[in-house]
Amino acid sequence: MRTALTDLVGVRRPIVQTGMGWVAGPRLVSATARAGALGILASATMTVEQLRAAVREVKSRTDEPFGVNLRADAGDARERVRIIVDEGVKVASFALAPSKELIAELKDAGVVVIPSIGARRHAEKVAAWGADAVIVQGGEGGGHTGEVATTVLLPQVVDAVDIPVIAAGGFHDGRGLVAALAYGAAGIAMGTRFLLTSDSTVPDAVKARYLAAGVKDVTVTTAVDGLPHRMLRTEMVAALENAGRIRALAQAVRRAAEFKRISGTGWSRMVRDGLAMKHGKQLSWSQVLLAANTPMLLKASMVDGRTDLGVMASGQVAGLIEDLPSCAELVDRVMAEAHEALGAVTRAERAEGADT
Repeated sequence: MRTALTDLVGVRRPIVQTGMGWVAGPRLVSATARAGALGILASATMTVEQLRAAVREVKSRTDEPFGVNLRADAGDARERVRIIVDEGVKVASFALAPSKELIAELKDAGVVVIPSIGARRHAEKVAAWGADAVIVQGGEGGGHTGEVATTVLLPQVVDAVDIPVIAAGGFHDGRGLVAALAYGAAGIAMGTRFLLTSDSTVPDAVKARYLAAGVKDVTVTTAVDGLPHRMLRTEMVAALENAGRIRALAQAVRRAAEFKRISGTGWSRMVRDGLAMKHGKQLSWSQVLLAANTPMLLKASMVDGRTDLGVMASGQVAGLIEDLPSCAELVDRVMAEAHEALGAVTRAERAEGADT
């Protein structure tokens, strides 16, 4: 299936696996790429050295194009951009809008720039700055998310910009792909659906928790880092929501220290990143401190398998997922379902024409 997305990045299927921290590592990304979709390597939870090693590992596993997700506000963003350029990575994706200068630097090096956005005005801004495409995440999506549903946000953005738009938030099958294409998107991006594959390194106990969840077991909370965060409703989430402010801040400081140890990030850089976050998102200092919760609480579940101590970011679509296919099986299934859905529409049109 050829779309503006497949033409832009050189993949065979208009499907993107999103850059999920602690989840989208070399194994998942390379399996996605081999399946013909675009795998995105998550770099925010890696040191610079780990990122370079991860990029090289993906390259050793596949010759297909893939991408790296970056935090545009990170103090070492330029170092990470240099790795992408030096290693010949095809796509740079961003959870926060990169600057006009950073977009230009990447594009000059032949890298395709695809920021993720959650509002029409953000899409218009990055498009004007030269972004090659945008991923539009509606409120159904997992992790940090907004309030506007994909079915409302997507057509807004498609009508507002003249670059390829990739739809995210609520997608898991071929019917969703066809629906997104009908809205004018060039493809779909999926996170939770790729997390729940046999190629994902997420521990089996955590995957089982996702598979057991119903649609109503996915909630949005601000208790983790002060921003709306969609995740599975668990005892840990309830504990965070019930914790007092002083206790929550004390926990955040401890987790910040642990993240410093794991990531190798110095306190001075963490302070600079915190200042950038505070300014970019208009957060209070309390919210900046609470943001230290996120990487370590996610690691506890996604890496250590501690569903009792960690949080599990999740799209609402988790309530519809019942199996753990390989990435190849998943992508093939999505495409088969999409072609079947398109065929059903064509048959219905022909039948209507025959009746008239």
